[in-house]
Amino acid sequence: MISSVRGTVLSASGAGIVIEVGGIGLAVQVTPQLALATRVGSETRVHTVLIVREDDLSLYGFADPDELSTFDLLRSVTGVGPKSAMGVLAALSPGEIARAVSVEDDAAFRKVSGIGPKTAKLIVLSLAGKLHVAASTRSASAGVSASSTGESVTLALVGLGWPERVAMTAVEHALKDASDSDRASVQAMLRLALAQLGPQGGGAP
Repeated sequence: MISSVRGTVLSASGAGIVIEVGGIGLAVQVTPQLALATRVGSETRVHTVLIVREDDLSLYGFADPDELSTFDLLRSVTGVGPKSAMGVLAALSPGEIARAVSVEDDAAFRKVSGIGPKTAKLIVLSLAGKLHVAASTRSASAGVSASSTGESVTLALVGLGWPERVAMTAVEHALKDASDSDRASVQAMLRLALAQLGPQGGGAP
């Protein structure tokens, strides 16, 4: 079992990063927002789980233990594999997942690509009482909510097909790098956020 990986980031794109450890590049599948937040050449540490199948070894990485434990719980639900579990975490934070389960809001999971109505209901029923994420869990929208411009850009990116959490993360990074004049312009901020997201385009599966 590989429980964590720490090393230099060799590449980061889409939903995967490559981390060099002892001269070996390890391919780690991560959520789009974690890939976006990772910088090539920097050192990073991710919490990981190795999924072993007959014809495949896949390493999945997470920013914190909450995401990893939530991923494992999601995989315990009938019909939810690693890719579907990553899809849920790309759309919802662990705190949002816990809240949706606590109020039996299966609609939150039906919005995730690859999760049908029956599976969404199963997630809520199977995880009831198992998720205990601290109320202080950070939301990806923390740096965006204070800015009406950021909110507008986030809505625009979602309209273009990007998952909400990915869009909010891109806007957060764009806001940090933007000038004062750019922060006041929706068009300028949208351009900067799209540059953060890269060329892969919206509507990612």
